[in-house]
Amino acid sequence: MRGTSLSRTVKWTLHYAALLAYVAVALFPLYWLLRVSITPNDILYKQGMALLPSKVTLDHYATVVGKSDFLLFFRNSIIVSGVTAIASTLLATAAGYAFSRFGFRGKFWIVGLMLVTQMFPLVIVITPIFSIFGVLGLTNSLTGLIIIYTAFNIPFATFLMQSFFDGIPKELEEAAMIDGATRFKALVEIVAPLTLPGIVATVGFCFTGAWGEILFALLLNSSPSASTFPVGLLLYSTRGTVEFGPMMAAGVLALLPVCVFFFLIQRYLVQGLTAGAVKG
Repeated sequence: MRGTSLSRTVKWTLHYAALLAYVAVALFPLYWLLRVSITPNDILYKQGMALLPSKVTLDHYATVVGKSDFLLFFRNSIIVSGVTAIASTLLATAAGYAFSRFGFRGKFWIVGLMLVTQMFPLVIVITPIFSIFGVLGLTNSLTGLIIIYTAFNIPFATFLMQSFFDGIPKELEEAAMIDGATRFKALVEIVAPLTLPGIVATVGFCFTGAWGEILFALLLNSSPSASTFPVGLLLYSTRGTVEFGPMMAAGVLALLPVCVFFFLIQRYLVQGLTAGAVKG
């Protein structure tokens, strides 16, 4: 009995040691980002790989906020990512519900086509998209970025929402419609609350996908007024020099909205999708 208890203790110790090692490795790049952002330029290269700087400064943050267009880039990213997340989730929710609940001609081929769109690298569609957006006047605009991000987020978001709808028993909607509710009312009042964790997860996926995207943001925009923060970070890298301090400070500031966003939605991400739905 004592040997079994000792074995269990060793097992849990190794388990948590491995978990802590994984967390340390995962968080180390973020720590180094913060470390460089508060290290003065005069000792940034002298201390090498020292874990803690001998002096701390906020000059890099002051430079980013007060002497650059970072706040403009930050605002643009908030607008583009927020609108993209909302639009993509609304469209994906409607499409996912249709795929989950209805059978219709061509459904298999539509799903297959959506899967195919996820197999190609984005770089091969840059030229036609740039040409089309140029004709439509959507280059150098936040609207163009929102459209392209929404278009590329919808397929995967639709599959996410379909999987969540598949986990909701159809009998719940049927019972509501027998009581006189329309299908739309049953969707809004019965199904939507049960799929709230899935909706929130989809919003988070679409938001972070648009927040850190740089390929289209760089190639479709040449105007600072329509640039997002990933493009703004490139301004700290010029030919032959890289301003690591301000770049890292801007990176830390850019992480804050995502961290706050996921802090607010974390409880929805771990909820059971149908917990209590069919009890009693």
